[in-house]
Amino acid sequence: MSRARQPPLVTGISPNEGISWTKVTIRGENLGTGPTDLIGLTICGHNCLLTAEWMSASKIVCRVGQAKNDKGDIIVTTKSGGKGTSTVSFKLLKPEKIGILDQSAVWVDEMNYYDMRTDRNKGIPPLSLRPANPLGIEIDKGRFPQKDLEALFPGMSADFTSENFSAAWYLIENHSTTSFDQLKTAVVNLKKQANKKNEGSLAYVKGGLSTFFEAQDALSAIHQKLEADGTEKVEGSMTQKLENVLNRASNTADTLFQEVLGRKDKADSTRNALNVLQRFKFLFNLPLNIERNIQKGDYDVVINDYEKAKSLFGKTEVQVFRKYYAEVETRIEALRELLLDKLLETPSTLHDQKRYIRYLSDLHAPGDPAWQCIGAQHQWILQLMHNCKESYVKEQKGSLLHSPMLDLDSDVRPSPIGHLSQTASLKRGSSFQSGRDDAWRYKAPQQVVFVEKLTKLVVSQLPNFWKLWISYVNGSLFSETAEKSGQMERSKKNARQRQNDYKKMIQEVMHSLVKLIRGALLPFSLREGETRQYGGWDMKSELSGQWLTHVIQTVRLSSESLTALEIPNDMLQIIQDLILDLRVRCIIVTLQHTAEDIKRLAEKEDWVVDNEGLTSLPSQFEQCIIHSLQSLKTVLDCKPGEASVFQQQKTQEDVCQLSIGIMQVFIDCLEQLSTKPDGDIDTAHLSVDVSSPDLFGSIHEDSSLSSEQRLLIALSNCRYLERHTFLNIAEHFEKHGFQGVEKITQVSMESLKDLDQRLFEMYIEFKADPIVGSLEPGIYAGYFDWKDCLVPAGVRNYLKEALVNIIAVHAEVFTISKDLVPRVMSRVVEAVSEELSRLMQCVSSFSKNGALQARLEICALRDTVAIYLTPESNSSFKQALEALPQLSSGTDKKLLEELLNKFKSSMHLQLTCFQASSSAMMKT
Repeated sequence: MSRARQPPLVTGISPNEGISWTKVTIRGENLGTGPTDLIGLTICGHNCLLTAEWMSASKIVCRVGQAKNDKGDIIVTTKSGGKGTSTVSFKLLKPEKIGILDQSAVWVDEMNYYDMRTDRNKGIPPLSLRPANPLGIEIDKGRFPQKDLEALFPGMSADFTSENFSAAWYLIENHSTTSFDQLKTAVVNLKKQANKKNEGSLAYVKGGLSTFFEAQDALSAIHQKLEADGTEKVEGSMTQKLENVLNRASNTADTLFQEVLGRKDKADSTRNALNVLQRFKFLFNLPLNIERNIQKGDYDVVINDYEKAKSLFGKTEVQVFRKYYAEVETRIEALRELLLDKLLETPSTLHDQKRYIRYLSDLHAPGDPAWQCIGAQHQWILQLMHNCKESYVKEQKGSLLHSPMLDLDSDVRPSPIGHLSQTASLKRGSSFQSGRDDAWRYKAPQQVVFVEKLTKLVVSQLPNFWKLWISYVNGSLFSETAEKSGQMERSKKNARQRQNDYKKMIQEVMHSLVKLIRGALLPFSLREGETRQYGGWDMKSELSGQWLTHVIQTVRLSSESLTALEIPNDMLQIIQDLILDLRVRCIIVTLQHTAEDIKRLAEKEDWVVDNEGLTSLPSQFEQCIIHSLQSLKTVLDCKPGEASVFQQQKTQEDVCQLSIGIMQVFIDCLEQLSTKPDGDIDTAHLSVDVSSPDLFGSIHEDSSLSSEQRLLIALSNCRYLERHTFLNIAEHFEKHGFQGVEKITQVSMESLKDLDQRLFEMYIEFKADPIVGSLEPGIYAGYFDWKDCLVPAGVRNYLKEALVNIIAVHAEVFTISKDLVPRVMSRVVEAVSEELSRLMQCVSSFSKNGALQARLEICALRDTVAIYLTPESNSSFKQALEALPQLSSGTDKKLLEELLNKFKSSMHLQLTCFQASSSAMMKT
């Protein structure tokens, strides 16, 4: 990465003071890398960026604007360096008013004199202006500060043309050092200027007195001569001469003044024409002004001028006026077309749309521009939505050709199993700590990104579309202050007539939004003819529950945004139906994925047993279910206006079957683990908690598990599942509002008990059959015969061997799970007692010693396993004893008791596991 540039620093400005629009040169450091890098330039707080000309990184040329501050810094802002600082400042001077006779370095437009009395420009002849020096004496500008004079004479002015003229201020500012005699002379000059006003009427007469006197003398001479002659001849000749003189004078005058009079007539006609042009210059200049204002975008000025011209010349009969007014109408028609094009142009802001509609309304455009704009906006929104879909579908197909899109269904999807398998065992009942890990940070599927983009597009465009309609309905498009009530009433009438049409537009937008989302996420919910228009996605892998939950949250937020616009609920109901279908689909997909995760639990079994005979498998199963239900919490919760996800009977049945399927998958997993051959299982070790000092035997850490040990572990897990796990899961199902929880629990319990019974029978078959099968060969070893045998000396070895085998079973079960010992030992004892009873009943006859020997062995076995006797085993022992002859003498009974005590004493250590204290300890 390149190092960021230093902020701009202004170190000099030339000149450092001046009036507004003074051209200055700014010098400094880091003033930008180019014209586009310069984004801000202020001098004395005024933005001068428009006039700025970037020369180099150390030089900028601009003009100072009309700032309010008298003095301020020069701040340069660039993209690369940000906002800068300044070590110099610029002083803004107030411009001095330049009189007609004042010397100036710039040209002053005398024909456009600014009259302060009327605060406007006046085109008056320069000779009609008052002199810049009314006193007629030399002006001596004082050095009094302007601010002090303004404070001394508040609200007054030193300008003698101002209504608030202050003579004292004028004298202090212009004649502070003038002597008293000079001021007297100034008074005389003022009086002379006042008298000149009265002398104006006599000046013309004084200038032509000689002419009048000469004419009077000539007439007097002619009159005197006529009286002296007194004759008609003289009168006639004199009259003739006078006429000749007058004729010659007239001809001479005509000759002399013909050119002057012609110029006068031409000047009069020109003056009249100029007067007409001046009087009606508004109309004559209007076409050109309209063009200029249109180019500048001053449509308000154009409309105001057009309204004025229409009221003045709309019905004129003057040919020239009609010609110019027709040209104005041509320009206005072009403006109408331009504004309509701008109105229908997309994208456009709501402010611009309202502005153009008002302009067209003021120009009396034909048709209904507001409704045309609404229709164009509607089509544009639909086009944007479909373009969005096409672009993402194309992008998805392109990405699939190069690198497959990652999805939460892939191996990197965050799974509770992966989290649970990191530890050897989990403490049951602890909360499952699961969080989003790094696997969540990869790129989302295109369908999810598309839904976010599509909803964002609709939420950003539909509010303006809706507000435009509301403005159209209430008439505020044409006037914010009810000034144009006629247009407002027409607008309201049109809106009432087109209300159904607009409702169809909104519904079309909502239907397009919903169907586009369905095409991306729920393509099976579209009709056959809609798939091509709204679908087209690659649906090889369906989105996981986590992504569907994210999509549901996105659609919910969009629905809330649209509801906030006060759009009627019936128009938004289709979105609620979409949310419900997405929620149902999310639950189904999540449960399906949960079943797949649980199916893989068999691979995660580590066979590490705790002191209760359990592995981590039940806890992993429970936590996997809880994690899935927790991920569905936001989906199951009903937002305002949403229906329950379980309101449909089919949904209840599908969820119930999937839940039962999840439980069955785990039960099958247990069966697979407990019954597969040794070669198909992973090498694992069984460790034992040795917290109890009375544990009999142990399985070494380096010994592999046998099939019987796996059966025992599976039985222990089944027992815990039945008594705890399944009940906890049922509570979580009820907590999350699942229906049919009783059915789920019942079916799962039955399946679990069936598995438990089958596994138990398999284990008993593995352990009891060898012991039972060894009894008969052991009894008759060495050609033993019940009819011919010696006096009993003790319990024979076959029974001791059988007890040792039973003890081995006890040790194996006790090592895995203490709670399974009574159940297993009782069944083993039942099997042994049943076989012993059968063997005794098969003997045809006993000798006295044989009967004593048989009774000794039966009693020894019965007394040894007394704590594990069941009604069935008691019955078997009773039948075996009944098959023997009764002891007739006390000697035999005493011998039997002595031999029993001897047996118990000699095998006391081995028989400890069958004592009541051991059993009691085992049950605690």
